[in-house]
Amino acid sequence: MRTTLAALLLAALGGAHAQGLTRHVDPFIGTDGTGHVTPGATVPFGMVFPSPDNADRGWSFSGGYQYRAPRILGFSNTHMSGVGIGDLGDVLLQPAQGQRWTAQTTDFSSAYDKASERARPGHYAVTLKDLGVRVDLTATERVAFQRYTFARPGRVQVLVDMQHGLLFGDGPRVTHSQHAVDAARGEVTGTVHAKNWVERQTSFIVRFNRPIAAQAVVAPREGDKAPRLLLAFDLGQAQQLEARVAVSTVDEAGARANLDAIGPLGFDIARQQADATWNRLLSRIQIDADAGTKRLFYSALYRTLLHPSNVADVDGRVRGPQGGVIQAPGGVYYSTLSLWDTFRASHPLYTLIVPERVPGFVSTLVAHQQQMGYLPLWTVMGRETHTMIGNPALPVIADAIAKGFAVDREAALQAMLATSTQDRPGAPAWAQRSWQWLDQYGYLPFDKAPGEAVSKTAEYGYGDAALAQVARLMGRSELAERFARRAGSWRNLFDEGTQTLRGKDSQGRWREPFDPVVATSPMNNPGDYTEANAYQYTATPALHDPEGFRERLGGPEGLGRWLDRFFTLPVPNPDKHLGQEALIGQYAHGNEPSHHIAWLYAFSDRPEQGHARVAEVVRRFYSTRPDGIVGNDDAGQMSAWLVFAMLGFYPAQPASGHYVLGQPLVRGATLQLADGRQLRLSGRGPVVRLNGQAVAPTALSHAALSHGGKLVWGH
Repeated sequence: MRTTLAALLLAALGGAHAQGLTRHVDPFIGTDGTGHVTPGATVPFGMVFPSPDNADRGWSFSGGYQYRAPRILGFSNTHMSGVGIGDLGDVLLQPAQGQRWTAQTTDFSSAYDKASERARPGHYAVTLKDLGVRVDLTATERVAFQRYTFARPGRVQVLVDMQHGLLFGDGPRVTHSQHAVDAARGEVTGTVHAKNWVERQTSFIVRFNRPIAAQAVVAPREGDKAPRLLLAFDLGQAQQLEARVAVSTVDEAGARANLDAIGPLGFDIARQQADATWNRLLSRIQIDADAGTKRLFYSALYRTLLHPSNVADVDGRVRGPQGGVIQAPGGVYYSTLSLWDTFRASHPLYTLIVPERVPGFVSTLVAHQQQMGYLPLWTVMGRETHTMIGNPALPVIADAIAKGFAVDREAALQAMLATSTQDRPGAPAWAQRSWQWLDQYGYLPFDKAPGEAVSKTAEYGYGDAALAQVARLMGRSELAERFARRAGSWRNLFDEGTQTLRGKDSQGRWREPFDPVVATSPMNNPGDYTEANAYQYTATPALHDPEGFRERLGGPEGLGRWLDRFFTLPVPNPDKHLGQEALIGQYAHGNEPSHHIAWLYAFSDRPEQGHARVAEVVRRFYSTRPDGIVGNDDAGQMSAWLVFAMLGFYPAQPASGHYVLGQPLVRGATLQLADGRQLRLSGRGPVVRLNGQAVAPTALSHAALSHGGKLVWGH
């Protein structure tokens, strides 16, 4: 009876696999060049992400993979997709036919048959030419599956590399480790302590579906602090071997519990369940478009749902940002929080298409603050990297509260307040906040707060505005006024002569010499800006005060002129490492500070210019080729921008609870909203009506959209 039920389930899921929206998704888009997309197998917001690694270091391989790389080192089980710094890559496995390796082998990599390589949501496959094996990968939320199909039966080998990881720098990442092998049960368990982008520990269990026939430890290399095990298996007349891998931030018992929670689930059922899970989420937006447009759209939507990753164990335990074990609020704890990127479009998109996740995102942010004293900036497996600037968690929280999500508002407000006023003991020098200088001068003087002073002043503004908004909603008028005033600090750095934000010292003197098109970055040529130049940061205040920004430029006509100049003034000698990538004039779509700027035409006297620029960005910087994303996907932010652009509206002020209208780039779309409601989008034209009522192009409210109905563009 069990076999019959399993067969029926597999057949039913197989039908979904054949007909579902996953057929439109190409996980290879963005894997060639600077997109840094990971093509492996995972489920939405999953903890594990098995995928091939072509190299273990270098900016190009921060996700482990490059489409044109000729060899595969093996298949590790945790990854971050679309990020610019390497980490994770835990527990690499590499299979081989026969007894090809010994403990003295130094190179376990293999060429692979590119024509055999396949990827779709929840499944990746490739044939290793040198090693005589086809590798298939799939996953559940907490368990990675690897299946090896060998060219012939008999004895086979699998390398289990605990030293491997995707490196931020050049040195060995592991500080110490432990492991145990249970040959009869076909299990390897262990814990690896590593110091890379973050300092963390990973406990794991690898369970094979056959006993281990022999084992050896590969000769260590200089600096190795974790073993590489060479395991042998006797397959008899069979030609397949399967491995399941579970990890935990807590301990080996947690990894084992994560594995045991899925029971006897087989590879094929797991793969079909992953496909069905992806189809359920992708179907929350159904578009009317040609096949190429569907491929572009659904591949982007897929990438937005890869992260953040729920890293809590099945029992809700997780290792928090200080390294101690905590109980995750509500049993979920999200990481791979690339907040400086994702607050702009990814998190607003989540409020529309995965609203059930939003309270968990907010509770994670607040739990982090309760451990660290401040809200997160950028986290890896729950640990803080202190990467990027500003306070990007604040608009994520304010957006959720503005849209009426059920979160602990008082705890959220206190977390926002502490983050915006208190020092950060133990944080690296670059991550300290210079509140005293901001309060004393009304901006960050570059001689008192050296490095990125203009960018930090501008970015603190959207955090202050978010705090003021939440305080106002909660009736804390005095607090709201205090932070609303501080949110206007950008005005003190606005240079009328160049119409840009310009550095100023503590004596009120402008930065000299000054060229507004010269970009700076703390990683290359430190200055007043963060991976950008003065033009690219000048529009940052419009993230929270577009009307004030418009008036400073002389009203709608002045804003229109400024935007026209912005999109036509060239960048001399563009450098992608300074954020100067995917350029239209000064607009740099390859880096996030520019992402809202084309949408600001809606506040000007020439909104149609914005529609044309958005369409140009889509046409020039996105495609369905492997190099179809120009610039890091940044944990889905580049893809979320594309999803909104194709639907015809965008959260240009991401904490406001409103969207700015553009023009749809699809014939029509239906969004499946909470409680079974639907929102249907259709048409093109200058006048937009929601359920028959005209909508202002700068104030499409989330609350109105959430009721569903028809959003129609026309005349």
